[in-house]
Amino acid sequence: MKDRQLAYGAGVTEAQRTTTVAVINDYEVVVRGVLGLLEPFVDRISVLELDVDLPVSVEVDVALYDAFSMTGIQTHDLDDIVANPRIGALVLYTWNLHDALVEEALSRGVRGVLSKSLSAGDLVSCVERVHHGEVVVHPEPTNDARVVPGDWPGRRDGLTPREAEVVALITRGLSNNEIATRSYLSINSVKSYIRSAYRTMGVTSRSQAVRWGMEHGVDSTPRRIPVQPAGPVTGTSIPEE
Repeated sequence: MKDRQLAYGAGVTEAQRTTTVAVINDYEVVVRGVLGLLEPFVDRISVLELDVDLPVSVEVDVALYDAFSMTGIQTHDLDDIVANPRIGALVLYTWNLHDALVEEALSRGVRGVLSKSLSAGDLVSCVERVHHGEVVVHPEPTNDARVVPGDWPGRRDGLTPREAEVVALITRGLSNNEIATRSYLSINSVKSYIRSAYRTMGVTSRSQAVRWGMEHGVDSTPRRIPVQPAGPVTGTSIPEE
């Protein structure tokens, strides 16, 4: 974690200050879904910004990166996020907990890899632990049969998280082999998700799936959404000189 000097109001200690957070993903519905999970904990977490395919522009203790549709961290430029001087620590929030992904993330400077099987309260606790200097890995397995917190493109149309992720990657033009490699899935698993997604979507071809995805929000438009911070106590992070 980058060294930072914290400035507080009179009588405010670090233990009393809320943890400031920016939520990152390529899809607005995803970052808004994470915001909804964190909103009941405004006494502990202050979300300052939602970043849709844009760099964090405010100083935050933690950038929480929802890994929906992340095409493998070896191809995603996490280095730029980790190097952003406005970010104290980067946390990956994912249902893809393949050992290789966790190891790669930590080697690239990620300070937390958190499962989407966590309750909202446990997610907040883990983010706080990262803020206070711990490296936190919470790799509990998650599958499509259980309720996954947050939101994702295609959820209201009946797509499971994994189906939606595969459709998003198809919409971006990736081949089945590329999806398998970058999502740490077998090619047979990819094909199975595609078949089940196509049935839900009512399509029979890749071109129809791409069109469906574009018509149902399974594409992204860069956008930065400032969030009015809430909570009784906040502080300002000042880069150490």
